Amino acid sequence: MDHVAIMKKAWKLTEKILSGEKTIESRWYMSKIAPWNRIKKGETVYFKNAGEPITLKAEVEKVTQYPTLTPQVIKELLSRYGGKGDICITDLEKTYRLCQSKRYCMLIFLKKPEKVKPFKIDKKGYGNMSAWLCVENIDQIKVS
Repeated sequence: MDHVAIMKKAWKLTEKILSGEKTIESRWYMSKIAPWNRIKKGETVYFKNAGEPITLKAEVEKVTQYPTLTPQVIKELLSRYGGKGDICITDLEKTYRLCQSKRYCMLIFLKKPEKVKPFKIDKKGYGNMSAWLCVENIDQIKVS
């Protein structure tokens, strides 16, 4: 399975993934939405900034899911993985405040990030606000 992660451009996370500064993509949710239980080791994640084409990909090294977040678990995760070389969070306190209301967390460990020839995708059927897409093959949504 292939995945598309849509990132906030202002956070410059795609650049940090490509440089190796960011090695973990975290997703914090109120409900179990994609890619919860739908991503595993060896799969490919394609990354794009919102409103732009896909520009890079990385392989999934491992995935950990946290189905019961508590304030203590959130603090532990941010303390352990929040810094450079991991999730790349610049303001741990602000992130903690934003994550306090979340019930689920996924950590997607990445390896072998590489640039790809930029290409657009068709998100029709996934919803305009979708920040993660799961597809059998990226070619299914690739726009030529």
